[in-house]
Amino acid sequence: MLHIRPVTAILSASILALMAGCAQEQDPGTVTELTEPQIQLSLVPPDNPDPATNAQIQQYLNGLAAKGYLSQRQGVWIQSGNTLLANHQGTVPLPAASVTKVATTLAALETFGPDHRFVTLISATGPIYEGVLQGDLVVKGGEDPFFVWEEAIALGNLLNQLGIRRVAGNLIVVGKFYMNFEANPLTAGKLLQQGLNYQTWSAEVETQYQTLPPGTPLPQVIINGFVRFALENPPNAQTLVRHYSFPLAELLEKMNRYSNNLMADMLANTVGGARVVALKAADRAGVPRGEIQLVNGSGLGFTNQISPRAAVALFLAIERYLQPYNMTVADLFAIVGLDRGILDTRPRIPQLAVVKSGTLDNVSTLAGALPTRKQGTVWFAIMNFGNDLVGFRAEQEALLQTFVKHWGAVSSLPPELKPLPQKKSKTSRSEIAN
Repeated sequence: MLHIRPVTAILSASILALMAGCAQEQDPGTVTELTEPQIQLSLVPPDNPDPATNAQIQQYLNGLAAKGYLSQRQGVWIQSGNTLLANHQGTVPLPAASVTKVATTLAALETFGPDHRFVTLISATGPIYEGVLQGDLVVKGGEDPFFVWEEAIALGNLLNQLGIRRVAGNLIVVGKFYMNFEANPLTAGKLLQQGLNYQTWSAEVETQYQTLPPGTPLPQVIINGFVRFALENPPNAQTLVRHYSFPLAELLEKMNRYSNNLMADMLANTVGGARVVALKAADRAGVPRGEIQLVNGSGLGFTNQISPRAAVALFLAIERYLQPYNMTVADLFAIVGLDRGILDTRPRIPQLAVVKSGTLDNVSTLAGALPTRKQGTVWFAIMNFGNDLVGFRAEQEALLQTFVKHWGAVSSLPPELKPLPQKKSKTSRSEIAN
């Protein structure tokens, strides 16, 4: 018997959590129609930028210098098609903050593909008799970075459908199981234990439950024992339920729109760690490896450094990678004015730009694609270092607005920046194993 239980997209408590700080089994039901690439995007040589645009960037840098911010601590790279428009320290690695997540995005795509789903397995070590599982309930983590309250509620209801209302033994967590962005397996297991039984819900879970479709059952799976951790599944464990994560493309979009550091580090670790992310991203983007230097996948810390040229190259590489899937960078990053997320606080960024921002104590970065009428899609990276984050943001936004005024605003996204419409219907799901 096969039962599919869709899980709703992130709302309320999950959105707040998102804004906080080994190959897996593929979903056999996912089919993507491939087409030939429509456009070719690549980096351009760093010499001979457009004199007019470069002069405008020099004026921008002079304005920062007048406020005491050294030009050698700022970086800019702007290009449109095969034309270099501006370059200031474009090949120099600079603190990237959350623009680091663009490298993590590319490395994850390169490793798994946009349709990949991480699989969490739920098993039992004994029979079910009169509503009681006579043994342990086992959850084997599949490194799903977005296993949240909705997943636990859906899982509890499926276990109830299987006749389980109580577990006589323990809840055993095996491998890398994450819950609500908690990577510690025992902490994650205790959160799952709470989510499975509505009688133990906190106010946060109650709030999240209210976002689910009306009539969603209240799960009740009581664990008599404790939460334990194990490296391997017990030999007598029999699979009851398979949980499939959101497709990777959806996970990456959530990570980027809300700039979730915990998701980024989880995905980077799944790829193989920060060093592997940096190497894969640099090679795929076609830049020297020295231009991408990472210590984690999220961007926390000044030692995560990416050159402005490499930041643009990462976006271009993602765009190229997604073309055969009929997807664009807008499937993975926020479209200003259309998508909710961390950029809600920056309404002065031009509408319909597709961007990733980054912020640390003394770092403000902004990179992505700016659609214009006369110049087409302009790919850019602006990287600032200093102690005036509010001022840096205002100057970045004013610069982009100047470009839009000069090159013309667009009323709709061009084809190379349009997201895939049907991706909005893709969610996570749990199903009873045959």
